[in-house]
Amino acid sequence: QVQLVESGGGLVQTGDSLRLSCVASVSAFSSYGMGWFRQAPGKEREYVAGISWTGDNKYYGTSMKGRVTISRDNAKNTVYLQMNNLEREDTAVYYCGADYKGWGASTESSYEYWGQGTQVTVSS
Repeated sequence: QVQLVESGGGLVQTGDSLRLSCVASVSAFSSYGMGWFRQAPGKEREYVAGISWTGDNKYYGTSMKGRVTISRDNAKNTVYLQMNNLEREDTAVYYCGADYKGWGASTESSYEYWGQGTQVTVSS
């Protein structure tokens, strides 16, 4: 059983940067691809970024492409999402997930475990 806990969200202004973290509770973390999704009020859950189990392959959704970087540290059982030049439209709950297929895919069905989410609010 894998438990994922996100942190790093908060209230920021437009143009600011924020780094989210997701820590897994077990050492089997390195066998999973990892992904970040977000969900704003009244919106569908949206793919932000994914990373393969080796960390060699990274993928990005269209909405935040060019403004986010995903990375992982398997020794710390942690995946990160660096977000830059934040916009009001980025306000959402951000979730990390563990992809049993190992890719960090954009499809929600690939993810076996999910964290509780961390709130990001961007104001002007």
